[in-house]
Amino acid sequence: MPRLEGSVSTWRDSIRRIEDLGFSTLSISDHLTAGWVMDPLTALTAAAEVTSHIRLLTLVLGNDFRHPVPLHKAFATLDVLSGGRVEIGLGAGWMESDYQAAGYPFDPASVRLARLEEAVTVIDGLFRPEPLEFNGSHYQISALVGLPAPVQQPRPPMMLGGGGRRALELAGRVADIVGVHARLRGARPDADAAADLRADRIAEKVEWVRGAWQAAGRPCDGPELQHSAYLVHVTDSPRAASRSVSSFADSLAADEAAMADSPAVLVGSIEGCVERLLERRERFGFSYFSLGGDVDMVAPIVARLAGT
Repeated sequence: MPRLEGSVSTWRDSIRRIEDLGFSTLSISDHLTAGWVMDPLTALTAAAEVTSHIRLLTLVLGNDFRHPVPLHKAFATLDVLSGGRVEIGLGAGWMESDYQAAGYPFDPASVRLARLEEAVTVIDGLFRPEPLEFNGSHYQISALVGLPAPVQQPRPPMMLGGGGRRALELAGRVADIVGVHARLRGARPDADAAADLRADRIAEKVEWVRGAWQAAGRPCDGPELQHSAYLVHVTDSPRAASRSVSSFADSLAADEAAMADSPAVLVGSIEGCVERLLERRERFGFSYFSLGGDVDMVAPIVARLAGT
């Protein structure tokens, strides 16, 4: 999602340009602190109005900040208004500063994940035609019909993910798209998070997802796997002088092993980056990549990969 800087009309033009350049999905994160500005669902609704085919993803919403009943209604409504382009990305929450600043209790990870699992069950149930009855530890729903009916049937695809085994196994059991990432603790990604993005660790995480998918008796082809490149430098792009970085970048750059083999690092020529992404699809099964925030730098890669 482009930053909301300058005029709103410029922001809308930037969104149209992302669609015109051939990107498949427009995504937006969800934090209450650290300089995050826009509400994800409001921003995606505005984006839906100025685009025609790009998909709209929350990457990801903090589950603890919203009750699943009104959240279902918001996603269902946006799916109708966008003509069926919504992807529902949910997470258990990890940035403690968000909780502290807003006065939310920052429960242990096991509690946040249990609450997320219940929320997914509620949202999925509300997309079904029959009234939902649900009596969980965190949410209780009584004979509620989920409206409006979405364009995508039986519901928009759902993305879950994380870096720990429990989060990834939950995603493997219930999600359509699984984001495979680092385990996060504290306020910012650190050296441990960078090490957790090395190739051997990512391969292990993918196996957790696949094992959970198979144990749940889901179709043998498995979920779509998503991964984010946190340090991107396309050396022969028109934007070669810049480097697309994230809060992970410094930690990744300091980890020699991660810089050598992590799928979260994408550095090289346009052709070299295309080859690396195709290799990562073959090795890990990733087919859904977030390539950072510098649209112009990675646009030549998107153009080369279109249809592959």
